[in-house]
Amino acid sequence: MFDRPVFDAHLHIVDPRFPLVANHGYLPPTFTVADYLARTAPLGVTGGAVVSGSFQGFDRTYLLDALRRLGPGFVGVTQLPADVADRTILELDAAGVRAVRFNIRRGGSARIGQWDRLARRVHDLAEWHAELYVDARDLPDLVPSPATLPKLSIDHLGLSREGLPHLLRLVERGVYVKATGFGRVDLDVPAALRAVLAVAPHALVAGTDLPSTRAPRPFRDADLDVIAEAAGPELAGAVLHDNARALYGPRRDAAPASD
Repeated sequence: MFDRPVFDAHLHIVDPRFPLVANHGYLPPTFTVADYLARTAPLGVTGGAVVSGSFQGFDRTYLLDALRRLGPGFVGVTQLPADVADRTILELDAAGVRAVRFNIRRGGSARIGQWDRLARRVHDLAEWHAELYVDARDLPDLVPSPATLPKLSIDHLGLSREGLPHLLRLVERGVYVKATGFGRVDLDVPAALRAVLAVAPHALVAGTDLPSTRAPRPFRDADLDVIAEAAGPELAGAVLHDNARALYGPRRDAAPASD
């Protein structure tokens, strides 16, 4: 058992009972709530963020079902079309959704030209933040928009060594970074973790990225040890749990949303 509580800030549930859309010909293997709970049983996970993948498009039925099954420790990150109704956003908020994701790297979400306006709208309506799956090398093309949003996070350490300086400039301006997907990145992970922490210790959040779809190397339990070692004893608890709780906020449970 991992000796610290973990808020898993990035996980996927793949349940074939709900719609899946092939992304560039790819459909992921099944990874249900039961599979996730069994896989993470030794890790001390007390909650997490279920993140919609490119292969789920704008479907939200799987996410609402997963949140009901996982319970109040877990929140959702959804993908929405630009013309989503305000009522739908508020219903999703009541069901535990806390962020909107823009998958710039693989698609399946709102188009890149629409993300800024939609991100602001969901924040104004429900105080959600936006999450970007993007190679940090491309961040200058999005600046200054990300830095002027009320709250934003970047997936998987921004993916690339070349993009790290751009990522760190945004961290200076309040952007969060997910310490996830180490099997996806092209950078020195411990060095990148330390660099983010040196700029803003509150900005780094940890996650498993399970089931690591399409990653050249899937998540290993030891990845959490890498994070804890980079953070050191004074910051490990914050990075593994507290920072993500602050990012996602409390879950305000109410009647489940329906589409």
